[in-house]
Amino acid sequence: MKADQAAVLVADEYIYKQETHLTVFKTSLFFQNDGFTVYNCRGELVFRVDSYGPDTRDKVELVLMDAHGKCLLTVRRKRPSLHNRWEGYSGERTDGQKPIFSVRRSSIIGRSSVTVEMYENPGEEYQIEGNFWQRSCTIFNAMKESVAEIRRKVDASTQVLLGKDVFLLSVKPGFDGAFAMGLVLVLDQINGDNYVESNGGRVDPVTED
Repeated sequence: MKADQAAVLVADEYIYKQETHLTVFKTSLFFQNDGFTVYNCRGELVFRVDSYGPDTRDKVELVLMDAHGKCLLTVRRKRPSLHNRWEGYSGERTDGQKPIFSVRRSSIIGRSSVTVEMYENPGEEYQIEGNFWQRSCTIFNAMKESVAEIRRKVDASTQVLLGKDVFLLSVKPGFDGAFAMGLVLVLDQINGDNYVESNGGRVDPVTED
């Protein structure tokens, strides 16, 4: 699948005709309600994720919702799994429902890329490379074309690099933005806050127009 060919996984309304920058806000772990809110360039709420309780770093299941609370996608940790495998389900997962994709570390040793396998289309696969902890990684399709990127955000008015709890998810034309955000949820769980910051990690911040 080329980066400009639409492949609907969640809903066609999240297939954008041009590159789209979504601003992702991750709520602080010190608040009771820990999750995400995602806005488009017009400041409109696009996605949200709500999770509750003190054990937010060890969630088994997370649900991506639209602005109105409709369940779009569920990601669930598969246990046991040496590669920290997660599986994705359409809508709100029900017992017996088959997953539509899986996400796993490519290696159980050290830092590694992340592999995304599509169950309904075995030839379709994605690789996520980079350092999510630094908010600097890219999602590539099987032809090594970039379909989405995660980058630090720079405030356009002050040119100040914002904290890691606010970052950009840039979605290329034809790639499902809801699917991309579902992958962000998994990345946050498997290696987000567990990474140790490296002085050698390069961060390419993005200033939103």
